[in-house]
Amino acid sequence: TNDALAEVQNKISTGYRVAEASDNAAYWSIATVMRSDNKALSTVQDALGLGAAKVDITYTGLNSALDVVDEIKAKLVAAREPGVDRSKLQDEISELQAQLVGIATSSSFAGENWLSVNSAAPAYSKIKSIVSSFTRTTTGVQVQLMSIDTASTELFDAADQSGILDSVFTTTGAGAVTVSVSTLDVSAATLDDADIDDLIAFVDSKLQLITTAASDIGATKKRVTLQQDFVTTLMDAIDRGV
Repeated sequence: TNDALAEVQNKISTGYRVAEASDNAAYWSIATVMRSDNKALSTVQDALGLGAAKVDITYTGLNSALDVVDEIKAKLVAAREPGVDRSKLQDEISELQAQLVGIATSSSFAGENWLSVNSAAPAYSKIKSIVSSFTRTTTGVQVQLMSIDTASTELFDAADQSGILDSVFTTTGAGAVTVSVSTLDVSAATLDDADIDDLIAFVDSKLQLITTAASDIGATKKRVTLQQDFVTTLMDAIDRGV
């Protein structure tokens, strides 16, 4: 009677009918492996949280940059108006350009920045990875990674100026100048209307690139969220299995 009572009390206190190997060695072994896998999935949850933060910050930065570049485009259109004081417009554009640099450099999390990069740095890679899942197969365990290509999101590249906002373009008007979105200057005396038209088209093309980048990162953000939900559901299912 005492043995039976102790067994019942053990089941109540642990919540498990098979709480020790002596209760049922085969089932205890299965449950132990499942609990270990759930602990690994808990770490995956944390990794997905970090990844989601990086994606979210990048998405926010791109959206902010989009608004600023849109403002620069509007100022260029205003510069096309005959008699307008282009030096005053440039004062405003210069502030917007400084804001773009600030957005890109501050869009960083856990030491990673997907908007302002240096492609010549030893540790640089345009492909970023996020731990997304942990699975057990008949051949062993495996960690899955979610890969994100950030080549299209880079606004500034300190190594070769190949980012969206620091890549250069040469206007075709009489006052031909070579500029980027972050360096263009409408107050230059040599610029004619054809040059301004070229700059408007150039900035608009960069606006489209940022829009595409934000759209891609937005899709990645949704994918990470779905994976977070899946891992949570999977952990609950394993708990029920145990």
